[in-house]
Amino acid sequence: MGGSGNRLNRAILIHVEDMTESCVFCEIDPGKITATNELAFALFDGFPVALGHTLVVPHRHVADFFELTQEEHQAVFQLVAEMRERLLSEDDSIDGFNVGVNAGSVAGQTIFHCHVHLIPRREGDVEDPRGGVRGVIPDKQHYL
Repeated sequence: MGGSGNRLNRAILIHVEDMTESCVFCEIDPGKITATNELAFALFDGFPVALGHTLVVPHRHVADFFELTQEEHQAVFQLVAEMRERLLSEDDSIDGFNVGVNAGSVAGQTIFHCHVHLIPRREGDVEDPRGGVRGVIPDKQHYL
């Protein structure tokens, strides 16, 4: 990867620095935050794929999941667990969850401030859910 990887990393850093000034998560309306802890916060996705689709976001602006500190990982996943329990207690139609992170534009990331998706799933919401997150590459979802 050598030289081209370094150019890519610099391009990502420049992109992230530009985004920090107008980042939707850095400028979030506090009224949209549904839960918080010292290092992260949760809010409902503005473009949900399912009712209750939640985002958990570190307070610190970093481009992707792999830049988080161990403490930030723990804080983020503490909120993922808390929001899962909250959603289950408020909505008995939820039968499962997908938890996902898009890291990099080729993985579908469009907001370059790390965030984790917690997506409630319900029986019958898709015809055949087998393969779950493997569905990001539709031809690879069903492997049996």
